[in-house]
Amino acid sequence: MSAPTAPTAPQPEILAAFEAAKGFMPVDEGLALYAAAAGAASLGLPLVEVGTYCGRSTILLADAARRGGVMAVTVDHHRGSEEQQPGWEYHDPSVVDPEVGRMDTLPTFRRTLHAAGLEDQVIALVGRSPQVAAVWQAPVGLVFIDGGHTDAHATADYEGWAPHLAPGGLLVIHDVFADPADGGQAPYRIYRRALESGAFTEVSAHRSLHVLRRTGPGI
Repeated sequence: MSAPTAPTAPQPEILAAFEAAKGFMPVDEGLALYAAAAGAASLGLPLVEVGTYCGRSTILLADAARRGGVMAVTVDHHRGSEEQQPGWEYHDPSVVDPEVGRMDTLPTFRRTLHAAGLEDQVIALVGRSPQVAAVWQAPVGLVFIDGGHTDAHATADYEGWAPHLAPGGLLVIHDVFADPADGGQAPYRIYRRALESGAFTEVSAHRSLHVLRRTGPGI
């Protein structure tokens, strides 16, 4: 008897929770992320997301992890990335803490997971990605980079988390735009770096979401 194959799409209720959640990832890219996460879960290792925001994509990682018998880990300081600050295009005043006057997406994220019934499937690490990566000790089956989009932040996410990716694990990078007219270039530059390192081979791409597999050592 052949082994069961990983699910390639979420159940309707999970997809509905994803669509209802605050965030920016479109449905088609979310489905591509889910398929990658479901496949990576077969390694039996945690799935790591860098850049939680309000938990929209976390829903998909968590459900894929649950169905694969592993945990999803999501990392964010929850103070918002540079383009989410006041005066910028993606600022949302509804997630500003009125007491401290700064963004705080953590309460919204927790409500998102609760509504989706996925609280027990997620380990939420509140802190800056490089600092968390520096103390992380375990191999992981997937790293999804979707945090800050400056060169400094994207490079730090890549250099911090890619070394923890197990052989055969997947590196997923969001907002990869070859044309500067379409978006910032920092995710594109770490994507090119990963390919040129010889450590990763691209296995799929859906619009700005690129999936690479670790096929060699290094970063």
